Amino acid sequence: MIATLTKYFTAATLAVVLGTSFAAAAPMRVTGPSAPPLGHVQFCAAHPDDCGVYDKPNQMVRLTDAVWARLNQLNEAVNAAVLPATDLQIYGVLERWDYPKFVGDCEDYALEKRRELIAAGWPASALLMTVVKDEAGDGHAVLTVRTDRGEFILDNKTDAIELWSHTPYRYLKRQSTRDAAAWDQIEDGRDVLVGSTRN
Repeated sequence: MIATLTKYFTAATLAVVLGTSFAAAAPMRVTGPSAPPLGHVQFCAAHPDDCGVYDKPNQMVRLTDAVWARLNQLNEAVNAAVLPATDLQIYGVLERWDYPKFVGDCEDYALEKRRELIAAGWPASALLMTVVKDEAGDGHAVLTVRTDRGEFILDNKTDAIELWSHTPYRYLKRQSTRDAAAWDQIEDGRDVLVGSTRN
C-alpha cells in the first residue's frame, strides 16, 4: 500500500504520515474569533443547512492509508473536474462563494471538497474553509483537514496535499471548529514571506 501511495507525497509529508516526523505537524495557532469573509456570510445565507453549530465540535480525522488515499483522490478529482474562472467571469461580481457548476475559483473548489467529504461521513468540524495570502500576496482559499497527524491543505493550485506549515502561504483565518458560520483568527508565526506582504 505505501509503495502505491508514495507518488502523492513529498518526502516531508510522507515522513509525517509514517510517524517519523510528528513534531513537524504542529497545528495552526488560533488566537480568537475573527470576522467571517463576506463571501462566506453570503454563502451561509444561501446555504443555511451548511452553516451552524456542529453536532460534534472540534473533531479530528484519524489518518490511515485509506483516509490519505481518499483525500488525494478527492483533491485530484475536484481539481480536474472544475475549470478555473473568476467570480467576475462566472457571476459578474467580484466575490461570491458557492458550489461550482463546472467552473469556479479557489473557494468554490474548497467548498466542493468539503461538501463531498461531509457527504461521505467525514466530520464537518474537521474540514475547515481557510483564507490565506498566496505567494503573490493575493487572497486565496483552501480547505484545511484536521487529522491526528497534523493539519493538511487541499488546494486547487496543486494536487499535492501538504501540511499547512509546508505550504508557501501566510495563514489569516479559518472556520471555527465549533460553528460552521463562525471564523477564528490564525497567528502564523512561521518565517514565511508571501510576496511583499506579511499579515
